[in-house]
Amino acid sequence: MSARNCCFQFLERGWRTPYIYQFQGFWCQPKEIQAILLFHKHFQARESDIILATIPKSGTTWLKALAFAILNRKQFPAFSNNHPLLVSNPHDLVPFFEYKLYANNQIPDLSKYPEPRTFATHIPFQSLEESIKKSNCKIVYICRNPFDTFISSWIYCNKLRAETLPPLLREDCFNMYCNGAIGFGPFWDHMLGYWKESLERPDKVLFLKYEDMKEDTSFHLKKLAKFLGCPFSMEEEKERVIEDIAKLCSFEKMKNLEVNKSGKSIMNFENRHLFRKGEVGDWMNYLSPSMVEQLTQVMEEKLGGSGLEFKLLS
Repeated sequence: MSARNCCFQFLERGWRTPYIYQFQGFWCQPKEIQAILLFHKHFQARESDIILATIPKSGTTWLKALAFAILNRKQFPAFSNNHPLLVSNPHDLVPFFEYKLYANNQIPDLSKYPEPRTFATHIPFQSLEESIKKSNCKIVYICRNPFDTFISSWIYCNKLRAETLPPLLREDCFNMYCNGAIGFGPFWDHMLGYWKESLERPDKVLFLKYEDMKEDTSFHLKKLAKFLGCPFSMEEEKERVIEDIAKLCSFEKMKNLEVNKSGKSIMNFENRHLFRKGEVGDWMNYLSPSMVEQLTQVMEEKLGGSGLEFKLLS
């Protein structure tokens, strides 16, 4: 079944493309839908698989780097001069289902991937392939406060636009965002899907927040390693392995690597656009008081009572 033959009940104006379509309850582009359909049809989870899940612009690249460094620290110590993260973008080391593996009508052979196989996705929990949801494979989810996520998405999408097109207006994009019309959104449904599963099955889904990880990276790296089944030993802690990984994967280090200044690791998206500021609270430089009030009301309405709350400043 092709994306073209799918029955779309709703469409909205897109940020990167003229339109986005509602598919299985979330918004995405036809090319993404085609890849997701292939993913659903052909992917079979293994019990040892690890899935890194995010909504766009919420710490995806950082999470991929951290997970790869933790899982491969015996083979590639973080301080080594030949670490893969020094010469490869994190998106090449941990591929997306929808942007890499099943993109462009590809059906990859995943049988020879070394274990634990580590993949990534922006797909909401409810739309993951069934074997992932039913197996004991691990899912790590990271989200970011919606204020900073909006600003990061808006600036990023403007960088991707052709010079012949007018820029995306902040107010227009903000209203679409508050109405849920953003890639893989509404953002609240995306967050709540993984949040609720993490409460019901904490052994299955680890729910992380970008702001918490920025505030105490070492604590959350220990939490992540334990969840992934490869906890840091006392000896590793004494040898400051955790700090070495945090330093290797830091925003400053990753941004200044030559491999992250050029090339394209996610379809036609340039690597240099993946690293902007990575700050908590940057939204304060862009949002008016009325916009802050509007998004606050949306969050209270959609997330209120769930127990999911965010720190807006570091």
